[in-house]
Amino acid sequence: MKKQERYINRELSWLDFNGRVLQEAADPDVPLLERLRFIGIFSNNLDEFFQVRFATVQRIAQSEKSGKNIFGGLTASDLLKTITQKVIKQQKESTQILSSIEVELEKEEIYFINESEVLKEHETFLKEYFIQKVSPSLMTIIVSEDDNQDFSDNNAFLAVKLIFDEKKEIKTQFALIELPTDLDRFIVLPSINNKKYVMFLDDLIRYHFHIIFNFFEYTHIESHMIKVTRDAELDMEGDVSKSYINKIVKSVRDRFLAEPVRLVHDKDISKEAINMVKKILGVGTNDSLIPGGRYHHRRDYMNFPQLNRSDLQYERKEALPINGLSLEKSIFKAIKQKDYLIYTPYHSFSFVIKFLREAALDPEVTIIKITIYRLSRLSNVASSLINAAKNGKKVLVQIELQARFDETNNIIYAEQMQAAGVELIFGIPGLKVHSKICVIEKSTQGKKRRYGFISTGNFNEDTAKVYTDYTLFTSNQKVLKEVNKVFNFLQVHYKLKAYKHLIVSPHHTHNALVKMINKEIENHKIGLPSGIRLKLNAITNFSIIEKLYQASNEGVKIQMVVRGICCLIPGIKGMSENIEVLSVVDKFLEHPRVYEFINGGSLITYISSADFMTRNIENRLEVAAPIYDPELQRQIKDVFDIIWNDNVKARRLNGPIQNNFVKNNSKPNRSQFKIYEYYKKEVDQ
Repeated sequence: MKKQERYINRELSWLDFNGRVLQEAADPDVPLLERLRFIGIFSNNLDEFFQVRFATVQRIAQSEKSGKNIFGGLTASDLLKTITQKVIKQQKESTQILSSIEVELEKEEIYFINESEVLKEHETFLKEYFIQKVSPSLMTIIVSEDDNQDFSDNNAFLAVKLIFDEKKEIKTQFALIELPTDLDRFIVLPSINNKKYVMFLDDLIRYHFHIIFNFFEYTHIESHMIKVTRDAELDMEGDVSKSYINKIVKSVRDRFLAEPVRLVHDKDISKEAINMVKKILGVGTNDSLIPGGRYHHRRDYMNFPQLNRSDLQYERKEALPINGLSLEKSIFKAIKQKDYLIYTPYHSFSFVIKFLREAALDPEVTIIKITIYRLSRLSNVASSLINAAKNGKKVLVQIELQARFDETNNIIYAEQMQAAGVELIFGIPGLKVHSKICVIEKSTQGKKRRYGFISTGNFNEDTAKVYTDYTLFTSNQKVLKEVNKVFNFLQVHYKLKAYKHLIVSPHHTHNALVKMINKEIENHKIGLPSGIRLKLNAITNFSIIEKLYQASNEGVKIQMVVRGICCLIPGIKGMSENIEVLSVVDKFLEHPRVYEFINGGSLITYISSADFMTRNIENRLEVAAPIYDPELQRQIKDVFDIIWNDNVKARRLNGPIQNNFVKNNSKPNRSQFKIYEYYKKEVDQ
C-alpha cells in the first residue's frame, strides 16, 4: 500500500469532525435552541480552522515547497482547493439546516424578522434601541476602490452600496459598517400575544440606514454581509531585547492586521461590490472565497438567547456528589486517606476551587505550584492564587501566554498575579506548557507533605461546564515528587529529568507509548491477555499510528474513541483490521485523554493532557498520570465501556461511509446520559 493511503489527511479529517458537529445541528431529536448553538459551534470551529490550519497550508502554498510529504501526497495548492470545495458544501448544508430550524421555531411561535418585516408595535422600541445602544458603537467607513483599510480579524461587516441619481457626478458610493462586538447579535423584541420576535443586529442597522446615511441623497441603497478571516499564527521572531510578554502582546495586536485567508460573503452581492471588498481587504488568489447566505458570523448562535424556553434546551442537571469528598469539609484530609477522581461536568469543578481556596487559607501550606493554560474570563482559580500570595504563601504559576486566542486574557491575569507577588514562569517560544498539574506543600510539625491534582482539562470554570475531563486528586508522595520535578524542569534551565510514574513530553512520551504498545504485542504472542483502549481528541502522529498498525497486524485488539482529527485508517486487512475507531459528539464536548493497556491482565491506566499529535509529543510539555487505585481504574474502564457501546451519538470514523452513526438492535445507549446515571448510582451505593 502506498504511503499516502495509510493516513487520512489531517485538514480533511478535521473538516469531517466539524461535519459531526453539523450532524448535531441537523438532528431533529436535539432540542431546537441547542441545534442553533451547534450551528454556532460549527461556525466558530471553522473560523479557527481558517485562522490556523488553512493559513498554514496557504503559507506553504506561497513558498517554493509543494507540501506533498506533509499533506499525504497532495500539494498545498491542491489541498487548498479541496478544502474550499468541502467547506462550500458544508456551508451550503449549514444554511439549509438553519432554514429548517427557523421553520421549526415558527411552529413554537418564535419568529426571526428582518428590516422589511418590522411590526408597527416594534417601531418605537427599535428606534430607541438603535439610538441609545447601537449608533454610538457603529464604525462606518466611506470607502473607494483606492482605499486599503485595516479591519479586525473574524468580524462581520455590511458592505453597503449607495446609488445616486443619474444627474449626480458620483453614481455609486461604497461603505463598510463593522458590526459592534460589544453588543448582542440577537435582539429580543417585546412579545405580542405570546409570540416571541428576534431580530439580527445586522437587520436593525439596515432598518436605520436612513439615519446613518441621512446626509447622502441616494435613490437606492443595498447591503450584503461579508466576513474576513486572517492568519492567526503569532510572530515570535524579532527583537531579542523585548521581553517574552511584550512579544506576545505585539503578536496578538499584529494578528488583527495579518494576511487574510478567507472571505465569506453573501452570494447575492454584486460583482462590483465583491471586487471592491477584495481589493480593500487585500484578499488574493490563494484566499478562500466562500459564498453563503444573508447572514454570516454564525458563531454568535453559540450565545443565542434562551427566551425562557427551557423546553427547547437540554435539561440542566445538577453536578453529582462524590462519596467521601465534600465541598463543606477539608479536601486535604480526604485525599490524605485515598485518591479521588472527579469527572466534570458530571461532578463539579468547585472541588478544584475549594482545594485552592483551602490551600490559600491553611496556615500549614507553604508552597503552591500550578500550570495554567486557559483561564475563564472571571477566574476563581486566579483569585485563589492571588489570595494565597497575599496570605504569605509562595505561589509559583506557569502561565502559557501562547494559549491560542486566550493570550490577552492570560496576560491580564498574569499582570494581576504578578502585582500580588505570585512568581510567574512564562516558558520559552517553541515549547508550550499544556500540562494540567498542581502540587501543594504543607508543613505539619516540621514534616513536609505534598498534595495535588493532575487533570486532562484546563482549570477553567466556564469550559468545565461543557467539557468532559478527569481530574485526579492525590497525596501519593512518589507521584507528587515527580510533579514537582516538572516544575523544577521549568525553573532550572529545562534540565532533563527522569520519571518512574509520570509520562512527560517532550522527552519521554513517544518512547513510553512505544514501549507499552510493544508489551501488548509480546503478551499477545505468548497468549497473555492483551489489548489497547484509547480516548483522544486527535491522533495525527504517523510514527505512533504505524506502531498501532503493527500491533494490529500482530493480533492486538485496539479500541479508540477519537473526538476530532483521526489520520489513522481502521479496519484495513493487513494493516489495521484489529483497530476500531468511534467518535462521540453530543451535549458535552468530549475532552479527556485516557490510555489503557491490558498488560497481561494487570491493567495500566493513564489520564493525560496529551493527544497523539506531534505537537503534543515533541513540542509541548505534557503530563500523563497513572491511575493506581483499582476503584478509580474501574470507573474509567466502566465509562469507556459506556461510550464504546453508544448506539445513539457514536459515529464510525474513516470507514466506507464517513461519520456513519453506529446503529444496532440493542437498547438505545446515549453514553453521556448513561454516564450521568452511572455516577449517580456510584453515589447511591
